[in-house]
Amino acid sequence: MNFFQSLVNCSSLQKISLSGNQFKGTLPNVLGNLSTQLTYFAIDNNLLFGEIPLEMGNLVNLTTLLMDGNKFSGKIPNDIGNLQKLQRLYLNNNRLSGRLPITLGNLTWLNELYLGSNKLQGTIPPSIENCQNLLLLDLSKNNLGGIIPKQIFAISTLSIGLYLGQNFFVGSLPFEVGNFVHLNELDLSENKLSSKIPSSLGSCTSLEYLRVEGNLFQGEIPTFLSSMSGIQVMDLSRNNFSSQIPNFLEKLSLKKLNLSFNDFQGQVPTKGVLANASAISLIGNSRLCGGISELKLPKCLTKEEKKMKWPFALKVVTSMACVILVITIVSFFLFYWRKNKRNDNSSESSLKQSFLRVSYQMLFKATDGFSLANLIGVGSFGSVYKGILGEDRSIVAIKLLNIERQGASRSFIFECEALKNVRHRNLVKIISSCSSVDFRGNDFKALVYEFMPNGSLENWLHMALETNITPIEIQNLNILQRTNIAIDVACALDYLHHHCPMPIVHCDLKPSNILLDCDMIAHVGDFGLAKFLLRLTNPKESSSTGIRGTIGYTPPEYGLGSEVSTKGDVYSYGILLLEMIIGKRPTNSVFEGGLNLHNYASMALPNGVMEVVDPKLLNNVDEVLGNHNGSLANKINECLISMVKVGVACSKELPQERWDISKAISELHLVRYIILGARI
Repeated sequence: MNFFQSLVNCSSLQKISLSGNQFKGTLPNVLGNLSTQLTYFAIDNNLLFGEIPLEMGNLVNLTTLLMDGNKFSGKIPNDIGNLQKLQRLYLNNNRLSGRLPITLGNLTWLNELYLGSNKLQGTIPPSIENCQNLLLLDLSKNNLGGIIPKQIFAISTLSIGLYLGQNFFVGSLPFEVGNFVHLNELDLSENKLSSKIPSSLGSCTSLEYLRVEGNLFQGEIPTFLSSMSGIQVMDLSRNNFSSQIPNFLEKLSLKKLNLSFNDFQGQVPTKGVLANASAISLIGNSRLCGGISELKLPKCLTKEEKKMKWPFALKVVTSMACVILVITIVSFFLFYWRKNKRNDNSSESSLKQSFLRVSYQMLFKATDGFSLANLIGVGSFGSVYKGILGEDRSIVAIKLLNIERQGASRSFIFECEALKNVRHRNLVKIISSCSSVDFRGNDFKALVYEFMPNGSLENWLHMALETNITPIEIQNLNILQRTNIAIDVACALDYLHHHCPMPIVHCDLKPSNILLDCDMIAHVGDFGLAKFLLRLTNPKESSSTGIRGTIGYTPPEYGLGSEVSTKGDVYSYGILLLEMIIGKRPTNSVFEGGLNLHNYASMALPNGVMEVVDPKLLNNVDEVLGNHNGSLANKINECLISMVKVGVACSKELPQERWDISKAISELHLVRYIILGARI
């Protein structure tokens, strides 16, 4: 870049065009000394990095500044507002971060503003309203959030496009969107926008492309969209739209229509774009019927057929109800008969009744005298052994807890209580317990679990196997396996948080507590720190007597004395998911000086994700997805960006900003759908 020094003497220089080369390095501060007659400066699509020099603000007669397609980082300098004659500003496809400068509002002559595909944060400054000559505004693929300010919709000159997709905007779409009567393309996709689409959108009669997929919009497809006679592409997928698909869609000039993954129901129209199976997508709407034959939807019943079928359906329902009633009554009496019988035979507590099925002698024999050859893990309260138990020679995992260690006895009770009444395919199953074991002169308690032959997720991610852990075959976890494991763990948390008789908070979610069975199905284990949520209503009991969990996975609010909550588990899950994708523990030495795994991942979104993911994850991607020429990289990139976004959204610093685990499950199912679709 030293050649810029020689250009300082060119006092009449008006145009510099260095686009599409391989210039590498940082821009020198001497740029600010170039001719003030310079109107055109293009250095886009090179290999430049570093911060944008503040001195660029001295080039006050610039009308075009093209710096896109490089690796510029840092903040957009406030001095950019000095370029008040600027008409085209391209800073997209870089690594710029920080907040948008308020001084953007000084660029009142601006026609095109491209800031997409960076790492910009914060909200959109209201001063953007001053840019009353804007034809195009691109802020997509950043980390911007908050409510979309109404000031944007005061820029009635916007006609080429408004691109706000792939950010974190929340709230409803302002009614003022109807001001865009000349707008050609509106992209609000992949945000957190909610409520109904305002009726004023019908005033945008010039719209040809409408993309709102991946939000939380709800209600019917509004009838006012019928006024958009020029609409060509409409994507409403992955929202909460419901009701029937309206017939007016048949009359629009649509070339592409995506309504997938909503809650539409009823008969699908068969004319216009809906007559072309290759132009529409309706998957993920299980209550639709009819439509053209290529869609392979079930046939819709006519009113007459419904009337004819109703008496038969009524008979079936009545019969089933009777059978269920009989089974319920019999089960009721059997339950109480067995309960009374148990009460007569023993006066022990319900906890001991449930688990006192093994003796110390049985455990000693099962583990060959607790030999080191059968040791498969060591924890803070004791050790875990592999054993062969009973006449059927079942392979089990036996956890010995040394109750002389502080907290071990309490951990034993919590684990028994947490697991004795819960059953889920993604939770480790406790088989039995022994409340007193005299082991090598110390008092122990023992828990017997189903054995997980493929060890822990910790071992698979970091290949740090203990000497005696011998899974079937240690390989790299591919993207499909990691997605499946992420879904398994999320489903376990969803069950604990929302579907247990009493909600349970795990409090110690981390890779070493995720165990994999012979089919690589993930099971959440180690409930020694678990808490029943409703018990926290007792003012005398507090969870803030000590930080629960493991450093790196414990949510920040626990360190400030907050009580445990399901949001704390969600934080741990977010960190776990990021660790699965990036391949770094949250305690990795690279995270220092305020940088943590969450920030590291957040700054990589969206365009830098491929640079931070675990390289091992991509080793056998061709084998997993199949080679589809140029489309393979795009599918992988799309999936990884989505997974990192879920991890970042779950590990937000403030509990109220974190996703509910059910939303994470929904997003990850979409990722798995893309992966499985790529394999076909």
